[in-house]
Amino acid sequence: MDLIQQLIEGGYLKTPEIISAFKKIKREDFVLPEMTLEAEKNYPLSIGYGQTISQPLTVVFMFELLQPKKGQKILDIGSGSGWTTALLAEIVGEKGKVFGIERIKELADFGQANTKKYNFVSAGRTVFITGDGSKGLPKEALFDCIHVGAAAAKIPGPLLEQLKVGGRLVIPVGIQTQDIVLVEKGGENEYKEQRFPGFAFVPLVEEKRI
Repeated sequence: MDLIQQLIEGGYLKTPEIISAFKKIKREDFVLPEMTLEAEKNYPLSIGYGQTISQPLTVVFMFELLQPKKGQKILDIGSGSGWTTALLAEIVGEKGKVFGIERIKELADFGQANTKKYNFVSAGRTVFITGDGSKGLPKEALFDCIHVGAAAAKIPGPLLEQLKVGGRLVIPVGIQTQDIVLVEKGGENEYKEQRFPGFAFVPLVEEKRI
């Protein structure tokens, strides 16, 4: 049984649009060449620079909380190899747009090159940016969804501000181990949080002011 089917039968993958994206966007297209044979395994893989492509089960869990939809504008922070950005681009469709932010330029370039395999870059459905994800992307706000693939010590204020009313933010929060936190924005300063403990992510590194 392949990994996607296992995740469906295990009750983790539930939403038809998310299932369809995971079937179409192959993880093997977003790993280092020497990791290709491990791409279908359910664990994180190194993509260099101290970063990883996340465990499929973890990405599935976060996406099911995020509930991305067709036509949405989404911010993907810590885009890394481009896998989550491409998955989100497949879900939002031709009228949607996904902005991937990655702090390490070489990884932003790697993610963009990988995503080009699916023509999302040329179609304008994905844009890759090198920058500090903790600050969000104010010039493109507001966002329907914000997905964060690296752990923050606390939820960055700019991400809450850049979320639309009715929007969802999913972010790992914690120092040694993390809770995955779902934030739903109910009003201008109205937020509802749900926390799911027991995860481990690489840290979301903020640029230090000199």
